Amino acid sequence: MANLSQVPTYGMQQRSDRMDFYIRDKSARPALTSPHRHEYFQIQINLGGDTVQHIGGAIRPFPRNTLAFILPHRLHVIAHPDDGNFVLINFSQEFFLQHLQCDPMDLEDISILDAPELAPFRFQEHLDFILGDGDFAEVHTLLMQMREVDQARQLGSGSMLRGYLLQLIGKVCNLFEGQLRALAASKAERRGRRDAMGRVMEYIREHIADPAMTLTDAAAAAFLSPNYLTHLLRKETGSTFSELVLERRMRLARTHLMNSDKPLSHVAQICGFADEAYFSRRFRKVHGLPPGQFRREQRGV
Repeated sequence: MANLSQVPTYGMQQRSDRMDFYIRDKSARPALTSPHRHEYFQIQINLGGDTVQHIGGAIRPFPRNTLAFILPHRLHVIAHPDDGNFVLINFSQEFFLQHLQCDPMDLEDISILDAPELAPFRFQEHLDFILGDGDFAEVHTLLMQMREVDQARQLGSGSMLRGYLLQLIGKVCNLFEGQLRALAASKAERRGRRDAMGRVMEYIREHIADPAMTLTDAAAAAFLSPNYLTHLLRKETGSTFSELVLERRMRLARTHLMNSDKPLSHVAQICGFADEAYFSRRFRKVHGLPPGQFRREQRGV
C-alpha cells in the first residue's frame, strides 16, 4: 500500500448518514479504494466478487460469503471488483459497547470473557470469517432486517438494530469459537503489537541518519496511525517517539565516539543531527559533557 503517511482517518459524519449506526450497499455511495482508517467500528460483508482485504500488516482473502471486522483506527482497504456486491455497516463504540468504557486504543486488551462481541474484531488479522451458504443465508436475513429498521427509524429502532448486530456477531463467534479462543489464549494481539513495534524499530534503525524522520512516517511503516503509535509507545516503552529516537541516536553516537576516530561533524551526520553544534548541545544535555570530552574520557586520552 503506497503513501501510507498520507492515509486519512474518517469520522462517522464523513462516511455515514447517521452518527450511531449506518448500513448500506455499494449503490449508496462509492467504496473507498485506497488505504484508510476510521474512528468507528465497521463490518463488511461480501455478497459476491472474490477479492482480498488489507488489514493492518496482513493481507487476507475476502471471497464471497466472507465478513470482515474492522476495529477503530485499524489501517485497511478492500478493493471490491466492479461486478462485486457488498454490504457495509458502520457503528460507533457508544452504540456497540454501551456497557464498556474504554479508550478505543485499548480495545485489544479487553478479555473475550468480558466482551466476547469484540473477538472477531480483535483477531481479524489472523482469521478469515468465511461462512457456508446456510450460515451466510442467516446473516443475509439479519442484514435485510437491519436495513428495514434503519430506513424507518422509530422509538426503539436503536435497540432493535443493536440486537440484530449482536446476533450477527454472536453467530460468527459461535461458528469460529475454537479459533477465537485459541487466538485469545495465545495472545495473538500481543504478537501483532510486537510485530508492529518491530517494524517501528526497524524503520528507526534504517532512517537514523535522516534528521527529517517523523512519527507519521514511522507509523506508516508499521501500518499504524500516528495516534495509535503514540499510544502504543507509551504503553510498551513509556517513551514518546521523539524520546525513543533521541535515545537511539545517543546510543549510536556513544558507539562511534568510543570506537572510532570519525570527526564530530561526521558522527553528528550519521546519527541524524542537522549539524555539529546541535548534536553537541543535545549530547551535552543528555550526558552532562560535550561529545569531544566524552570521547577523551572514555578512551583515556
